[in-house]
Amino acid sequence: MTTVSENVVEAAAALGPLLRELSAEHERERRLSAAAIDALRGAGIFRMGIPRALGGLESDPLTTLRVIEELAVADGATGWCANIYLGTSTTSGLIAADAARAMFPPGADTIIAGAFAPKGRAEIVEGGYRVSGRWPFASGCEHCDWLVGGCTVFEGEKPRMLRESVPDMQLLIFARADVGIIDTWDVAGLRGTGSHDIAVRDLVVPRERAVPLSSMNDARGQHGPLYTFPTIGLLAAQVASVPLGIARRAIDELVALASEKTPVGASSTLVRRPLTHDKVARAEAELRSGRAFLFETVSEVWDHVVAGDKATLRQRAMLRLASAHATTAAVRATDLAYDLGGGTSLYASSALQRQFRDVHAVTQHILASDSNYEWMGRVLLGLDPAGIL
Repeated sequence: MTTVSENVVEAAAALGPLLRELSAEHERERRLSAAAIDALRGAGIFRMGIPRALGGLESDPLTTLRVIEELAVADGATGWCANIYLGTSTTSGLIAADAARAMFPPGADTIIAGAFAPKGRAEIVEGGYRVSGRWPFASGCEHCDWLVGGCTVFEGEKPRMLRESVPDMQLLIFARADVGIIDTWDVAGLRGTGSHDIAVRDLVVPRERAVPLSSMNDARGQHGPLYTFPTIGLLAAQVASVPLGIARRAIDELVALASEKTPVGASSTLVRRPLTHDKVARAEAELRSGRAFLFETVSEVWDHVVAGDKATLRQRAMLRLASAHATTAAVRATDLAYDLGGGTSLYASSALQRQFRDVHAVTQHILASDSNYEWMGRVLLGLDPAGIL
């Protein structure tokens, strides 16, 4: 039976008023504030993905999704960074035990993020890898103790192949002091996430701080079922939780506006107009249906993994499909709210313009993009997925 730790969800929800106050600062500074980071630390957010054996909470996936969603309702940037921090922190249960204890000492609230995309080049050296590379979209990197970068392992000038068409790709973990941060994050949506580029050059990383990207779903974690749950599927579900929170906020903002605004040429407020009734209902249905599919799928796979079984290819595909659909549904719901807001939605003072920009920024992430439908459709039709699930 799937369980949810209500106390950490309640702690995340309690941060709502503070995060709403800080959202303008995040937007202006293009990064989360120290106050937001301290608040997340106090709520135990940074410990959620870390094994209990290391002093973490080892929170189940549904708890994690609800926490991210609650944070995104208050501030999309905070929700997004929490999604990245929590997703990356699960590496604590996948790397060598000694390395994990050194990186995640009890009570330290270690912050780790980075980029999984294999943009780096790694060469095998004694005891580990020599790495060079530059990774965009490293959300929340300025607050981290450790950063990760996906790499393709090379032998000479050619990628090292594990089997036909499958190169050796490793997720390597770097100490923050060894990483350069390049200020690149000047964007339309999710401005407050500080998703700058990060880079390393000729950095030697010990093998103990490596996670095989090419076979993440085949590796058994050292701890509980959280670390045998499909890693990419969990990351996708967490990404999708952000637009769910953003869309919830957009609908709520529209409902509040509807009682106050009388459109130009109209004789009554928005709340009295049949068009408003129709579109608010459609937005609510879009959001709730996308959320239900995601939570149902995550719950099913979690129960399967808790029982000691490995997730099937179809289950991994359904995780990705449900995540993509939740994002699509959230975007539709947000667009309906934004459109109903009319000219009011355009102003910087309106939360609706922020929700519109932020939710569309999420769609540019590979785990939330429309390409997922084609890949998952291949699995449903009995074909090779043509990618890592």
